[in-house]
Amino acid sequence: MANLSEICSKCGLPKDLCVCEAIVKEQQRIRVFLEKRKWGRDVTIVEGIDEKSINLKELSGKLKSRLACGGTEKNGRIELQGDHREKAAEILIESGFPADNIDVE
Repeated sequence: MANLSEICSKCGLPKDLCVCEAIVKEQQRIRVFLEKRKWGRDVTIVEGIDEKSINLKELSGKLKSRLACGGTEKNGRIELQGDHREKAAEILIESGFPADNIDVE
C-alpha cells in the first residue's frame, strides 16, 4: 500500500502515475518572441507558462543549458540572451508542451 506522501494531492493518483503536470502543460498558451534591448541586444522571451503549476526555475535552467546562453526567470516569464526563438520552441515541445499551443513570433 502506498504512503500518503506518494499520493498526488490534486488528482489522488500515485506520484508515478500523476497526470496533473501533463494536463497543465496542455492548457498553457505559450508565446515565444524577440525583444530588442538597449545597444541592439536581442532577448528571447518565453511567456504564458503558469508558474504555479510548472517550475519556471527548472525549465529556464534546462533552456539556458541546452541553448548555451544566459538568462533569467522573472515576472512569470523566461528571458534568454540572444535570438533562440525556434530552438526554444523545440525544447518546450520536447518537454511535453503541445506544439499547437506554442506561438513563435
